[in-house]
Amino acid sequence: MDFDIFLSIAQTPVEGYTPDEDTMFHNFFEQLKSADELGFGTAWVAQAHLSTEVQKMNKNPVVPHWEGEVGLCTDFFQLAHLMFAKTKKIHVGSAVMSLLTHGGPVGIAERVGAFLALHGMNKNEKRKLRIGFSAGRFEFMARPYGIVPRDIVEESAWPALRGQIFGEACEIFLRLLNGEIVNSDTVRKTILTRSNFRSDDDWDKVQHAIIDRDSLSEAPDSITIPNRYIFEDVKNIPQAWNRDLLDLVLGSHDPQLQKDVNEFRPVKVFNLSITPPELIEATHDRMSKHYHSDGGPWKRNYMPRTLMVFVNDEPNLSDSERSKAAKEEADKSLSSYWGALEGTIDPMKVSKAADNSVIGNVEEVSQQIAARFHPDDCVMAWFDFFNHDSPRVIRNMEAFMNKVVPRVEELIA
Repeated sequence: MDFDIFLSIAQTPVEGYTPDEDTMFHNFFEQLKSADELGFGTAWVAQAHLSTEVQKMNKNPVVPHWEGEVGLCTDFFQLAHLMFAKTKKIHVGSAVMSLLTHGGPVGIAERVGAFLALHGMNKNEKRKLRIGFSAGRFEFMARPYGIVPRDIVEESAWPALRGQIFGEACEIFLRLLNGEIVNSDTVRKTILTRSNFRSDDDWDKVQHAIIDRDSLSEAPDSITIPNRYIFEDVKNIPQAWNRDLLDLVLGSHDPQLQKDVNEFRPVKVFNLSITPPELIEATHDRMSKHYHSDGGPWKRNYMPRTLMVFVNDEPNLSDSERSKAAKEEADKSLSSYWGALEGTIDPMKVSKAADNSVIGNVEEVSQQIAARFHPDDCVMAWFDFFNHDSPRVIRNMEAFMNKVVPRVEELIA
């Protein structure tokens, strides 16, 4: 079993305390260095854009009850250079980067190449830049970059169309990373049909919109949407960077998109959310058939799985006291999260979130991991979840790697 770490840099109030930005970054680098020394495989960093606080003043805020900022990493590439400079062994990854922001797929592909041209100047460098990429969880972050409906048809189709825009962006991004010359005439076309929508009513709305827009007498069975990205031939420079230093991971559970991206180059898959076990296994089965051949056979550890870790190994407490304290810490953090994200505390969702967590003393956490995960899985452990006590976060990391991981290895042997 592999063990990575997820670092959120979320500037949110915890029990009335919100660290300033300098403190947040200080804590981040302190935890990163500890993760490197403890032997975590990859340090995955959450990426966000624009102020979550300010978006609450918009007409339709996405997260109206969130306090503070979802994340302070707004430019993963700048942070990644510092992360490599301050560590010795650990790989560095984005979890996850939106392809619809910061210049879109053309600009981001160019920055990946520029980064790796510099990173690979040391011919002995083996540490990978792992780019997790997605459409972005919060729509407001992409809207200033022009990802908005362009007419009444697109507006009526928007929830389904946004995913198709991401698919178009993925193709452009991956082909540019391959070193191809690309223009928008050669990129996939978006054709919407009933299959793209959750209900007949949703599809009817789009059909009525195109009747109104184009003065049609009847609704078509398919609707072609013009390309979002329109450009003549482009090719990224630098060109000769070491592609062996790049690892790509898709942040989407769309089965068709998982297949589509692997038509271009090897692309792995993230499990970043609360996902039923049957969906996990279905993804592994699908990827074993469709993972790009240049990447070799599909392996389970190619899908990092997010796990919130609430371990208590504090001194001067008995095991039962540690267990009780861990449960209290988890309940408080998870309730705060759902309250901030949705505005109301839904006990069912808190319960489901607990299924994506391990909670307790060292032995309890070890038993939970051994029972819940396959021996070949990759666990992406999240310790700084609603916790600004950096020394405590690091103690939890140390307990995990020095005590939990060896015990897990005993249990699954």
